[in-house]
Amino acid sequence: MLVFTFPGQGSQRPGMGRDWVEHPSWELVATASEISDRDVAYLLLDAPKEELTQTKNAQLATFTLSLVVLDALERVGLEPGACAGHSLGEYTALVASGALGLDDGVRLVVERGEAMQSAAEDHPGTMAAALGISDSDAEAACMRAEEGAWVANYNAPGQVVLAGTADGVARAGTIAKTLGAKKVMPIPVGGAFHSPLMAPARDRLRKALAEVSFADPEVPVVANVDARAHPDGAEWSSLLSAQLTSPVRWHQSLAAFEAMEARAYVEVGPGGVLVGLARRIVGDAKALVVAKPEDVDFLLGVLSDGSPLQAYVGSHSGEHTAMRERVVPAPVNGVFDPAPGLGAPGPVARNTRTAATDVQPAPAGLVATGDLIGTVSGVEVRTQFSGTLMGLLVLSGERVTAGQPVAWLRVEPD
Repeated sequence: MLVFTFPGQGSQRPGMGRDWVEHPSWELVATASEISDRDVAYLLLDAPKEELTQTKNAQLATFTLSLVVLDALERVGLEPGACAGHSLGEYTALVASGALGLDDGVRLVVERGEAMQSAAEDHPGTMAAALGISDSDAEAACMRAEEGAWVANYNAPGQVVLAGTADGVARAGTIAKTLGAKKVMPIPVGGAFHSPLMAPARDRLRKALAEVSFADPEVPVVANVDARAHPDGAEWSSLLSAQLTSPVRWHQSLAAFEAMEARAYVEVGPGGVLVGLARRIVGDAKALVVAKPEDVDFLLGVLSDGSPLQAYVGSHSGEHTAMRERVVPAPVNGVFDPAPGLGAPGPVARNTRTAATDVQPAPAGLVATGDLIGTVSGVEVRTQFSGTLMGLLVLSGERVTAGQPVAWLRVEPD
């Protein structure tokens, strides 16, 4: 099973969107800018480090670029078998799973970033990484500090992040060294994230979450709060609310994927930290980062028959892989119109760029090589495969770009 993981705040870097400007998936940046009423392209291309590092900017920029990369993967037919995201990345994971629409995702991330920055300004705090210490000893160090220190991230065995007031974290760090920590390193962040000092942000975020409806995820999404998959979409509002003041249980989340027999991980978006953690936590994990357009092609190559990673992935969708599922790409840029009379109504195909309730139901039925699927601005779209048409990946009347998948087929393996 292939797991998509999504990075959180701290993965941003100035100019991180430049490699994507000419890619068709860059169109999502304009969409995110319109929804957020912010110049997201500026954040991804031109914002200096000091400005980009601000919580409200870092979160929106990282979330948007991760979605650009996700869209690029979907355009070549690659989709996850399960998802998780580190802190902010959990919102991206929910979009990837179909549980959260793009519009709502952008609005929530904007509100979250602004709320967390405001809380940090009102209740100053800091964070520090304790290395070489067990989870229980890190917890003990925080308790012995008496106040102002909490565990914020369980990133990996022997790697725990502390958060709290400057004095509280300093006291906990000193105690952690007496309990076996080899090093305690300050983390240059704007607040004590995932600690009770974020309570004001949680109160503000709750109001925004109350206005959003979550669909049931189409693939398992493991939550930061309890390292469990939650298939009921109605549970995610409270999980995201609790996440702000609760530790991120990342290595426990990867253990949950390991129990699902997942061994292949792709970090989708800027960064690389999550791939390193996967390799460290899951002994035989195969992990890759997809952060640039060329990484998409590389991933397709390693997923091809006979590659070492292929054995870890199993059945997977994608026109470029020898699997049971294929996509039909648009031949040109333009507006897509489906062909009439393709059969009885069938499953709704997922499209992460629209709300789940807005996706066009597509007729399902047997199709043969060369059958008409629809047109793009008058140019015929015909399938290159025989099989069962499972659904459309775009809305009727939606503008698409050349190469973008418009339909989803299930075929018999060669």
